[in-house]
Amino acid sequence: MKYSVIVPVFNRPDEVEELLGSLTRQSFTDFEVIVVEDGSEVTCRDVCDRYKDRLRLSYYEKPNSGPGQTRNYGAERAQGEYLIILDSDVVLPDGYLDAVEKELSAAPCDAFGGADAAHPSFTPVQKAISYSMTSFFTTGGIRGGKKKLDRFYPRSYNMGIRRDVYLRLGGFSPMRFGEDIDFSYRIIEAGCTSRLFPDAWVWHKRRTDLRKFFRQVYNSGIARINLEKRHPGTMKPVHLLPMVFTVGVLLLTLLSAAGSMLMYYGDQHRWALLSVVPRVPIYLYSLLIFIDSSVRNRSLKIGLISVAAAFVQLMGYGCGFIEAWWKRCVLGKDEFQAFEKTFYK
Repeated sequence: MKYSVIVPVFNRPDEVEELLGSLTRQSFTDFEVIVVEDGSEVTCRDVCDRYKDRLRLSYYEKPNSGPGQTRNYGAERAQGEYLIILDSDVVLPDGYLDAVEKELSAAPCDAFGGADAAHPSFTPVQKAISYSMTSFFTTGGIRGGKKKLDRFYPRSYNMGIRRDVYLRLGGFSPMRFGEDIDFSYRIIEAGCTSRLFPDAWVWHKRRTDLRKFFRQVYNSGIARINLEKRHPGTMKPVHLLPMVFTVGVLLLTLLSAAGSMLMYYGDQHRWALLSVVPRVPIYLYSLLIFIDSSVRNRSLKIGLISVAAAFVQLMGYGCGFIEAWWKRCVLGKDEFQAFEKTFYK
C-alpha cells in the first residue's frame, strides 16, 4: 500500500464527515484511512461506519493524550509506505493524492507538505482567519506555501513522511504545544529531505470563531519559546514580530489614553496631539488589512472581520510568547511545569 492517511479526532464528527467525503473523491485510490478518536465525548464512530464500504478505513478509540501521541498511535498501526497526517478540520480537493503521487514520482523525498486555503463555502469568519494566517501583512507569508523557501517544515494539518523515517525518529514528541514543528525540526536535523508540494494543498477550516482562534494562536506563541529551548537557533526575526506588535499596540493605546485624560483634566489644545497621534499607526495598519483582505476575498465584510482576526492573531501569539518567555527564560521553569493547565481537553 502506498499511503496511510492518519486523522486524530477530538469531538469533531461533522468535520470528519467532510474529510472522509473528500477522500472518497480521490482518483488515486491506493491508500488506507486511520481515524483515531482521542478520548472524545462526542465520537465519530457512526460517521466512520458509514464510510467503511467506500474507503479502506480503520477506526480506533483511545484515552485522551493530545494530537501528537494520537498520531503516533495511528502510525503504529499503519501499513502504507508513506504516512499522510491530516487535521480533522481539513477537506481535500479531488486531485490531492494525485498531486502527491506526481511529486514523489518525479523526485522522491523523506517528508513533504502543502499549503492551506479557505474554501468558498467557509463562513466569513473562517475566511478572515485563513487570511490572517497566510497574509504577508500578518505572518510575513511564511504559511502561504511559497516555493522559494530554502527549507520546508511541514505542519501537521497537511504533512507526509515515509513510514520508516517516522518510526525511526519516534514520531511526535509529548510536547504540550508545537509538537508538529518540533517533529519537522527533528526530520531536518536527522539529515532527511523535506519538500513543499505546491499542488498538494488542502482547505483548512481552522477555528470557527475569534475566541477559539485566540486560544490557538496564544498556544502557538507559547510553542515558539518551547521550540527555541529544544532547538536553539531556530527562532527567526519573523517569530518576534507578533510580540513587538503586541507591545507596540499596548504602548500606543496607553499613550493615547494618557493624552485623552490630560485633555479632560487640562488644556485640550496642548494634549490633543498626544491623544490622536498614537492611534494613527493602528488605524493605518487596520486600513491596510481591510483593503488587502477585501480585494483578495472580494468582500468588504470579510475585509472588516479580517482586521479583528489580524489583531487577534498577532496579539494572541504575542501574549503567549511573552508569557512563555517570562516563565521559561526568566523564572526558569521547565516546559511542563510552566504550563500545568491541561491543554487538550
